[in-house]
Amino acid sequence: MNNKYEIIKSGENKGRIRALRSFGDVKKDDIGGFIESEKNLSHNGDCWVFDNAKVFDNAKVFDNAKVSGDAEVYGNARVYGDVKVSGKARISGEALVIGDVYEQ
Repeated sequence: MNNKYEIIKSGENKGRIRALRSFGDVKKDDIGGFIESEKNLSHNGDCWVFDNAKVFDNAKVFDNAKVSGDAEVYGNARVYGDVKVSGKARISGEALVIGDVYEQ
């Protein structure tokens, strides 16, 4: 597999991510948001966690989805497609966010 990011540990079970290659809006060596483990963010597609956004628990971000700002995705939530979740949004539980959705 051609990994697109690595987790830079920063405590409290969440690590900041760093891009290993350029893709979509992300350039190699860009520092992203926080994830708990690689299960939270796919290495496929252009999905990314930006800024101070956090993805943890069993939540997954994949396809071309983008999570940014101070947004949090957690629980068993799934964010995928061409979705952008930003601002102070909180997505949790069994939520599915799919398609061309833009949450501010």
